[in-house]
Amino acid sequence: MLKLYRLQVKSDLALQTQVQKWFEQFCSQNIPQIYNWEPQFYRLNLALAEGFSNAVRHAHQELPLETTIEIELAIQDNRIEIRIWDQGKPFDPNTLEEPAPGTLCQGGYGWFLLRRLSDTVVYQRCQDGRNCLLICSMI
Repeated sequence: MLKLYRLQVKSDLALQTQVQKWFEQFCSQNIPQIYNWEPQFYRLNLALAEGFSNAVRHAHQELPLETTIEIELAIQDNRIEIRIWDQGKPFDPNTLEEPAPGTLCQGGYGWFLLRRLSDTVVYQRCQDGRNCLLICSMI
């Protein structure tokens, strides 16, 4: 059975705590206690925070604060999916070079962090002109 929830918020980093609390509430109400869910929860909560903050700081950097970000959570069987839609200019994650271990650089870690926190990460431009970041993990 598919469980689907949506949240739409303004493009404001001050709302990140609200987004993460919404995710926590969703998980506590929809993931059966039989799963050893806690390790995945913390990883996905961090992935959600990274995806949301990237949308605000990068995709919506030049857009008005009123511009919205839509977040969708879905659980089906033993899989959770997080979709984050933004309205900014798209980027190609394949052009990002992975930072070498032990080196410091300014920015560029988010995409690689997302890939390590989840089972699948996909970023694509949608037909409606928005960008969608899909973060998936087995529970």
